[in-house]
Amino acid sequence: QVQLVESGGDLVQAGGSLRLSCAASGRSFNINVMGWYRQAPGKQRELVAMITRDSTTTYADSVKGRFAISRDNAKNTVVLQMNSLKPEDTAVYYCKAITILRDYWGRGTQVTVSS
Repeated sequence: QVQLVESGGDLVQAGGSLRLSCAASGRSFNINVMGWYRQAPGKQRELVAMITRDSTTTYADSVKGRFAISRDNAKNTVVLQMNSLKPEDTAVYYCKAITILRDYWGRGTQVTVSS
């Protein structure tokens, strides 16, 4: 089992920045990929960014150039640095960990960007 706990969500004005963190515990040595997803009200959950164990990254087109994902394998954490935030970035942000056997999700952290 892997447990994921997100933190860092907040209310911020458009153009501002936030830093989301996700800490993994349990059998976290099995984690291959970690990522951030988000879900806005009335919309499907979507990929924001993901990072492999060797730090290969993937970003949604909507966040490229504004968001940066990083990972500390020794500390089992993944961080999403979000800059130049827009109102359309408002959503619950979820951390995801992918292992050989299954995927794990955190409970989410709310990000609200006011215009």
